[in-house]
Formats: sequence, C-alpha cells, structure tokens
Amino acid sequence: MLRHLALSAALALAPALAQAQVSDNVVKIGILNDQSGVYADFGGKWSVEAARMAVEDFGGKVLGAPVEILSADHQNKPDVASTIARGWYDNDKVDTIMELTTSSVALAVQQLSKEKRKITITSGAATSDLTGKACTPYGFHWAYDTHALAVGTGGSLVEQGGDSWFFLTADYAFGHALEADVTKYVTSKGGKVLGSVRHPLATTDYSSFLLQAQGSKAKIIGLANAGLDTNNSIKAASEFGIVQGGQRLAALLFTLAEVHGLGLQAAQGLVLTEGFYWDLDDQNRAFAKRFMARTGRMPNMVQASTYSSVLQYLKAVQAAGTDEPDAVAKKLKEMPVDDFFAKGGKVLPNGRMVHDMYLFQVKTPAESKGAWDYYKPLSTIPGQQAFATLAESGCALTQ
Repeated sequence: MLRHLALSAALALAPALAQAQVSDNVVKIGILNDQSGVYADFGGKWSVEAARMAVEDFGGKVLGAPVEILSADHQNKPDVASTIARGWYDNDKVDTIMELTTSSVALAVQQLSKEKRKITITSGAATSDLTGKACTPYGFHWAYDTHALAVGTGGSLVEQGGDSWFFLTADYAFGHALEADVTKYVTSKGGKVLGSVRHPLATTDYSSFLLQAQGSKAKIIGLANAGLDTNNSIKAASEFGIVQGGQRLAALLFTLAEVHGLGLQAAQGLVLTEGFYWDLDDQNRAFAKRFMARTGRMPNMVQASTYSSVLQYLKAVQAAGTDEPDAVAKKLKEMPVDDFFAKGGKVLPNGRMVHDMYLFQVKTPAESKGAWDYYKPLSTIPGQQAFATLAESGCALTQ
C-alpha cells in the first residue's frame, strides 16, 4: 500500500518536476526577420507561420511547458535586430532566436546570443562565416549557405563553359561572402573573375551597375544579391538586352518565392540551388499542401527550414530534459535531423547542419502545368559536397 502511494505521488509530481526544468515555465522562440522589405517574401511572415506549424505539430508543449512564438521585423538593420534581440532576452525571457534573414543581422544577433548564452538557429541568412570564423558554441546554421550556393549554381555554370565571371554584388556581409565563395570555386575550376561592382541593399536603379557588367564581356554575370534585388536586377538586365547579347545571368540566391514574384516569362531557364522544393516527393507535397492552405502560397527552403529548425529545437529540449542552453546545444549536435526538409541531416560541431541541396532549372511557361509548378530538377548535391568541412570552415571551436 505504501509503495503504491509513493508511486502515485511520484507520478503526480512528474509533470511539475519536468516543467521545473523549463526556465520561467514556458519555452519562447523568437522569429526575427525582414517582414516589410526586399526579403519579405523570401522568409517574412511566412516563416513565422511555418514556425507555428512546427509548434502545433509537436503538440504545443515541451516537458509540460507551453511553447510560444514571438516575431518581429528587423528591417534588415543589425542595430535594430540587436535591440529587439536584447529586449527579447532581457525582458521577454526568450529562449532562442531563429530565421534571421540578412547576414549582417544574423552575425550581430549570433554574437549577442553568445554573450547571453542563448541559442540561435539561422535559416534565412547565407554567409558561411556563421559556422566559420564567426562560429559560436550556441550558433547553428540550418538551411543553405554561400558555400553551398557556390558549389551548386556556380559549379554547374562553370561546368557548362561559363569560365569568365563578373559580379553584381549586394554591398553587405551576405553579398561579399557569396562573391568570395563563388570566386574561390570558379577559380579552383580554372575560371576567371573579370571584375565586380557593388550596389546598396534595395537600390532602385541598376543601370550603371549592369552597364559595367555588360562591358566586361564576361560569359556569366553573377547576381550576388537576393530577394527583390535579384528580381529587379533580372528585369533591368532584360531591358538592356544582356542575355540576348550572349551573356548569361547567374541568380546565385534565388528561391521559389522570387521565381513566383518575377514570373516564368522572365525567370525561365535560370539555374538555381535550393535545399527544398515542394514537388520533389510525397513528404514535401504533404507539408506544402498544409502550408498552402494556411498561407495561400507554396513554401521555399527558408520557410521549410524554419519549420525544421523549430521542430528540432523542441526535440532537443525534450531529449535534454531542460531548456538550459548548453544542454540543448549538445543535443542539437548529437541528434540526427530527419524530417521532410532534411532527410538524414547531421549537425557538425561548428553548428552547420549538413543536408542535401538541389540544382534546379526554372521551367518555361509552356513546360509549367500550373501555379507553383516552376522547377525541373537537374541534380542532387550531397550534403558533404555542398557544405564546407570542419577544416575548411575556419571555425576556431573545432581546431
């Protein structure tokens, strides 16, 4: 009888003990990204919705504690992002910040989070420095990066004879990193970079930049920008007759959202690299159908990977039995990632989640069977080929 009473008491206390392992008895996840600027469709409020879907699919609680999603627009400004992040940590007791579109923002928030001993999981920013020279014990990079884009889009175009390049580059951390990674890859394959020109984020006039690119006579004009900047670059290039003149455009960071915004007539034939496409398999289609029902659009790799990162974080908290950052970071680096986004993914000691990437070509209007039917798969790039090794990354944590 006494043993039965003791067991009953222990079972009754179990939820309370589990919840006591969660700081403030709630797990708070902040989705911080651009919701009103050039990257609003790239991630934006759609990534917030993907995060909510992950929480719902996990059951809304972890270790008996409720899970909350907070979101904010950082306006692509590192100072604004850092102020929001600091307020979230100090006042709102946010446990982790995710998505972090815009490399300068992601680098700033990841560094602040290191000081605060908080986990960041980046899906929206590209710079490989996040798990390279700027790596931290609490920083994770979940989707693509500039190294993977260089190997995918850059590599395919060099193999097709595109051995001379000129870059049109967004003038901040992301553009610089993308240009550097593609340059390294192109030259390693025997190609040459004839020059580059840098433009401000969200500029409205690309004419002088494109005239320089056109005048270089390079076979490939590499667009080391993203979002509306890439769309507007392609539209302006069409007005100048650049492709008609024999040069090719390389949209080095281009996703389904940008193809949809630009339209197949303008985007057809572009080769691009993504880590997800809704129509690749049944798992992807099932998630995309649910996402479409909630948002009216198909997800790109940023939104799909935001779902994946939120779900994996909650699994890590569950496995660790606590939301204490060191314990959760340890579990994130130990646990395999196996969901519709990353099938057999693995997190390296520097925080880089390694997963397959895919090379696609944008269909012609005649090839498309309907809305969002935009890609022809060209090849799968194995994760170990797409992403830098620990030795290549330059992360001091792993040396």
